Amino acid sequence: MGKGKYQDWLTHEGLTKLEGWARDGLTDEQIAHNIGIRRPTLYEWKKSHPDISDALKKGKEVVDREVESALLKRAKGFITEDVTETTDDEGTLTKTVRREVPPDTTAAIFWLKNRKPDEWRDRKETELSGGVGVQVSDPYKNLSEKQLAKLADDDDG
Repeated sequence: MGKGKYQDWLTHEGLTKLEGWARDGLTDEQIAHNIGIRRPTLYEWKKSHPDISDALKKGKEVVDREVESALLKRAKGFITEDVTETTDDEGTLTKTVRREVPPDTTAAIFWLKNRKPDEWRDRKETELSGGVGVQVSDPYKNLSEKQLAKLADDDDG
């Protein structure tokens, strides 16, 4: 397969490789490196060749779903079975131990903050209806000039 020739990557073999690299978790930059091109060139290929774009999306979707499932499983907790085998003169003994992995609080919080941000994000936003006005109260507003003069005289005291 020629390096940097998009036609080679439009073949069944080329598209399968691209999908596999994406499924393996490689970034676009790493995939471009494997092809022998720069990342901007890969972006151009994705724009102009839907088969390349689709193969990369398909590969990434598979691994994204697997990680989502693992995160949800960890957030909820699960039961696992550990199987061990020992062999002695009398034969093989298989031992199965069921063990509970408790829910992971961090995984649960991460899941909820991303899936239900309006209810679980740290910062709540409050919308106010109407205006927010600041009223400054003037304690001398209703006093007569005579009363104001008396107050001024009392302060001079």
